[in-house]
Amino acid sequence: MSNLSPGTSCNLPPTSGNPVNVPPPAPVSSSQPTHGEWTVTLSLGILLAFQCLGEAISRVARVPIPGPVIGMVLFLLLLSAAPSLTEQVEYVSRGLLNHLSLLFVPAGVGVMALANVMKAQLLAIAVALVVSTILSMAVAALVSAALMARLEQKKARAEAAKIHTA
Repeated sequence: MSNLSPGTSCNLPPTSGNPVNVPPPAPVSSSQPTHGEWTVTLSLGILLAFQCLGEAISRVARVPIPGPVIGMVLFLLLLSAAPSLTEQVEYVSRGLLNHLSLLFVPAGVGVMALANVMKAQLLAIAVALVVSTILSMAVAALVSAALMARLEQKKARAEAAKIHTA
């Protein structure tokens, strides 16, 4: 409850200046996009362009590799050639990765809608899942072993060069 009765004014100082803890009014928005908006738009454009490029290559070449996978490989090659581009697309890429689970919702709905069809193919699906998982793990292990051996060889050559020059 206030001790002021109606019609009583309180003696506050005039508000001619901007008090410290009150933010200044927001600037009038213009129709021009800001630098951050351009960055997000450009990053999304780059990512979508590579997806579309991969899709086009997949359809024209009639290869059994999904277009987005081809686009991702092409984008990886570009990032390897121009590492400065990484900073350009990092913000948008992290945002997409943070919400990646939402992209699986349509696939989940499709599985539920086709549950009767999938029941008939359950054994084939299970075998395909097990075999592809084992193959993926084997390939990952072989690639890791090869990369580790290459790294060891590189270290050994560097040590040999260091000893040879000394």
